[in-house]
Amino acid sequence: MRILLSGTTGQIGGALQPLLDGRGYLLTPRRSEFDLARPETLNGALDAFEPDLILNPAAYTAVDRAEDEPELAFRINAEAPSVIARWAAQHQVPLVHFSTDYVFDGSGTTPWREDDPCAPLSIYGKSKLAGEASIRDAGGVHLIVRIAWVYAAEGTNFFRTIIRLARERSKLRVVSDQIGSPTSARSVASAVINLLFEDRGDLSARFAKAQGLVHLTNSEFTSWHGFATRIIEGLRERDLDLRADEVEPIGTKDFPTKAARPANSRLDLSRLRDVFGVDMPSWQNALETELDAFSEAERRATPGA
Repeated sequence: MRILLSGTTGQIGGALQPLLDGRGYLLTPRRSEFDLARPETLNGALDAFEPDLILNPAAYTAVDRAEDEPELAFRINAEAPSVIARWAAQHQVPLVHFSTDYVFDGSGTTPWREDDPCAPLSIYGKSKLAGEASIRDAGGVHLIVRIAWVYAAEGTNFFRTIIRLARERSKLRVVSDQIGSPTSARSVASAVINLLFEDRGDLSARFAKAQGLVHLTNSEFTSWHGFATRIIEGLRERDLDLRADEVEPIGTKDFPTKAARPANSRLDLSRLRDVFGVDMPSWQNALETELDAFSEAERRATPGA
């Protein structure tokens, strides 16, 4: 099996790559070889790669910058997935594509189900929703995986930002009225491998049973403030030096951003469990793994520590 994985420099692609090694002949093209910002080049690239399975976590994810670059956001998040999905449908190749909680408006206090109405608040959310629609319209075997609040022990993300700020400042101010499930890229990758390879039966039948769409996050919920507080507590438990001794909860109104964020990013995981038999670890347990990975990397980087 020839497996094409995009976006390996990103969090999800980077976490998937080592888990896909050995599952087939893994194709991990550089951006210059598979550039979603140039959708017109993708058909030729796909013809050359001849994949039997496509996983597409690559995306435009600069949420605030997208408000100023809507054309680029739509080109990468909507037009490119449309090209990929139509090629996949024509060649009967299954496609796994990653989307986001930002397709919802964030109202209410209950977890969003896959069939709930979408009403994105931002250009980023609108571009990702357009990508979902284009994949469905292509008519091929596909699974759209909606994820949320993704982070990892490496790269650029909320987890790493909180660590940097906790080393620089004695007091942090973090939004407490946005609720969701902090989700490690490692957890997402492990679950995707599970639903693709561990379950027996026809892949197209399982994707169809899921109606081509599934929510995938760590389980249980918290706020950004709760997440930040636990990150700092966990680092202290691992004897890492920090300056921060207070994390002040603030409202979204006190931390204005160019793009609106959903207040309620809770995603219902029933379909993931019922169709694919995947139970996700809690965000707290997943965070412990990432804290261990970060602290171990810090010690390796500090001789004599």
